Amino acid sequence: MTDSKDAPGISLAPEDGGRDRLSGRSYWLAIAMGSAGVVLTINQTFNLHLFGQAIIDTSFYYLLLGLFLSLAFLAYPARDADRQEIPWYDWALFAACIAATSYLAWHGGRIVAEGWDLAAPTEAVVVAGIICLLALEGVRRAGGMVLFILCAVFAVYPMFAGDMPGFLWGPSSGLAETLSAHGMGVESIIGVPMRTVASLLVGFLVFGSALVVTGGGEFFMALAIALMGRTRGGPAKVAVLSSGFFGSLSGSVISNVVTTGQMTIPTMKRVGYPAHYAGAVEACASTGGALMPPVMGAVAFIMAEFLNVPYSTVMLAAIVPALLYYGALLLQADHYAARNGLKGQPAAEIPPLLPVLRRGWHFLFSLGLLTYLLLVMKQEALAPYIATAVLIGTTIVFGDKRFGLAGLRDLAADATRNIVNIVAILAGVGFIVGSLSYTGVGGAFSRELLQFADGNIYLLLILGALTSFILGMGMTASACYIFLAITLGPALIGGGLNPIGAHLFILYWGLISFITPPVALAAIAAASIARADPWRTGLWAMRLGLINFVLPFLFVLNPTLLLIGTPLQIVHDVATACFAVWLLAAGLEGWLYGVGAIGRASRVLLVAGALGLLVPGLATDLFGLGMLAAVYLGNLFWRRRAAA
Repeated sequence: MTDSKDAPGISLAPEDGGRDRLSGRSYWLAIAMGSAGVVLTINQTFNLHLFGQAIIDTSFYYLLLGLFLSLAFLAYPARDADRQEIPWYDWALFAACIAATSYLAWHGGRIVAEGWDLAAPTEAVVVAGIICLLALEGVRRAGGMVLFILCAVFAVYPMFAGDMPGFLWGPSSGLAETLSAHGMGVESIIGVPMRTVASLLVGFLVFGSALVVTGGGEFFMALAIALMGRTRGGPAKVAVLSSGFFGSLSGSVISNVVTTGQMTIPTMKRVGYPAHYAGAVEACASTGGALMPPVMGAVAFIMAEFLNVPYSTVMLAAIVPALLYYGALLLQADHYAARNGLKGQPAAEIPPLLPVLRRGWHFLFSLGLLTYLLLVMKQEALAPYIATAVLIGTTIVFGDKRFGLAGLRDLAADATRNIVNIVAILAGVGFIVGSLSYTGVGGAFSRELLQFADGNIYLLLILGALTSFILGMGMTASACYIFLAITLGPALIGGGLNPIGAHLFILYWGLISFITPPVALAAIAAASIARADPWRTGLWAMRLGLINFVLPFLFVLNPTLLLIGTPLQIVHDVATACFAVWLLAAGLEGWLYGVGAIGRASRVLLVAGALGLLVPGLATDLFGLGMLAAVYLGNLFWRRRAAA
């Protein structure tokens, strides 16, 4: 469930034919510390008192930071030359991180009771400074240079806020005050992002890892092939479904492309899809995984924390937009295949559906249980641990893949890898949250934006979309969302928009850069697998994902698509949106059910009709239906005339 954009790869298991950076003693040390962190989180979540007495939350956050941030210095190299070995200075940073966080954890009670974030002993300020430097180095290694620079700027911003012009002005703080606020305050390094990791994300990361090591990825791929492999253009539809399944659980766009794309892209090319189109399909499908319930990656949990609503509320609101997005991808893949005469996979490659379900029903059962616990029982913190225990138990009893000590080792390694990455990134992102909060600049930016828009909600949304898109180019989805949730979110909500819709709007536009040139990291990753031109792949990914440019405006202005409203309104608007998605796919790909291939004029009319249907109102509904009727009647007329 990590969303690191340009971080180097990390593995906690030695690879065949080579020496991994973490191997031997360091490998087992990482597994032991990762497992200890998970046990510590379970103890805190279930209030088990495994260590004799309750651990106050502040101490718990520092202990978790020490266990996982310290491992980032062993897992991620400081430079390319250190990829195969752990130099002495990485061990020194590892030890310093453990020592500093242990000190703060030991004094957790005093930090809260005596207000050390405002005035602390000199010794504590020095330790807080060490934590700040370590958090910055961790985010550099795990999140890349762009995110590091942004976090570093915000880390020192409180010291210079008094010299800034306009809405960037805020009260200045001294060095000691800034270090204390970042290192020991509840708004920065151990602020909302880190608290979300501790309270929710660890459990879901463990569940996602359990699905991977028990064979869930292979099952969902086989299920997608069994469902869609025989249909025309089946491999593209398999890519859409399997990447949607996998991406929802992992939340990582790039790892989704690399994992599922290795299988789906060559198959798409084999049945006739051009290399650039195959890469574009996989890029779009993998990007949408972070938007697809039930898990949705790290951002959705942080969103629930910011909005102070149950995660189930965010999950329900995200269902319809995600289904519309994937529906558009499936329809475009089908229409393209129909227009170009592409077939499905050979029958010999298609596994029968019932045997696939018999072998993997326990994966679906575990996902269903997770969804039930989230939506019905409202047990966001406990749900992933219960679902993981059920998944492992059913795999041992009913699964084809043996799950013994080796399986537990692989689970610990995979979960540790994911948690280390997300902790290293979000600890650094905490500087952004803390600085905007301490200086009050976040609220000032929102007020300035509202004044500039002057009550024009459409201008406000356009500015928000552009800001989200630009920031999304150089930041992870989590970092982009957190920054905009503080600065732009209050402005959108202050403009009268639904809070969940406003935050989902930010998330969608922050992810669009993954499939849009000039960055288009998902398209570039897919193009490398497809051996296609990255720029062309990015442009086609942008075209296939066109619905993603429209959907955020649609649901933020029309909350019925977020399942907010009367039942009749919801049914009508969702049905209209589904109809619009079909017309959009038909217009973009030039093929219409009942007609076949259509010309340019018909395609323009269908796209116009789709856009009309996406705007609420009787007149726009009639306009969209009129465009569809015109295309059907026009094509019927010309075909009869040609046949005469």
